[in-house]
Amino acid sequence: MKNFVKTLTVSAIALTLTACSSSSSAAAASAAASTAASSASAEPEVLTVIATANPHAVILEEARPILLEQYNIDLQVTVTDDYYTPNEAVSNGDADANFFQHIPFFNNEKATNGYKISNVGGVEIEPFGIYSQTITDVADVPDGAEVVISNSVADNGLILAILDSAGLVNLPDDADVLTITIADIDNDENNPKHLQFTEVKPELLVTAYENGEGDLVAINGNYAIQGGLKPAEDALILEAADASNPYVNIVACQEGHENDYKIQALITVLQSEEIKDFIRSNWPDGSVIPAE
Repeated sequence: MKNFVKTLTVSAIALTLTACSSSSSAAAASAAASTAASSASAEPEVLTVIATANPHAVILEEARPILLEQYNIDLQVTVTDDYYTPNEAVSNGDADANFFQHIPFFNNEKATNGYKISNVGGVEIEPFGIYSQTITDVADVPDGAEVVISNSVADNGLILAILDSAGLVNLPDDADVLTITIADIDNDENNPKHLQFTEVKPELLVTAYENGEGDLVAINGNYAIQGGLKPAEDALILEAADASNPYVNIVACQEGHENDYKIQALITVLQSEEIKDFIRSNWPDGSVIPAE
């Protein structure tokens, strides 16, 4: 699958550049710090962020005192288990930012719904896992096995890439994991084991796994962690993730506010070595990995 690897690498580079699009963030952060120092006695500026619970809200809670002390910003976090309201809220100006999604999901949401949102920068990666209550060896996955997956089409390519890495599907040599869908492998050549895919809402994946639904369950990293799973230990198949992974989780804000003082302060803190060290120490098993 040399061509597949090349496609993934090129996509990763392109999307990493997108995730790091705020090239002036260092200068903005310096200006922000100066502003904070000169207005230390002023009332803190409120910053509202919508996030899923774990790891996103956990990371934001670690950033909260830093933002208050260094930038005089009062971070207020709204926790949700829903993937589909945070972008609408930010686009409408009901929240300043959100932190819950990877880049392909962000791109799909923006293209599909016309949301006025911007990718401010990448923070961390949560390796995606495929779990099973009944199968302990990939070699034992039966013909016609049922795979329970997220109903988010943006996850299709990642799930298929993981299944391909385990030899359970055969992706075309020119496959782009950022755009390929389940429908694209609905044939004997690409799906030789005739896997059957059942879609559920992403927040219900852990419940499906706990209830023994399907032979395999593909679970987003954050939901696996929230559900008490340890992806590095519990997954039958785990995504090979590193800092250049195109599925890096990002901070998104409303278009036109990318360089706002409080948005730049937020991404500067979340990309700081202090927060990276917190991520490494809080998830030493690699369930969450800092983006570089």
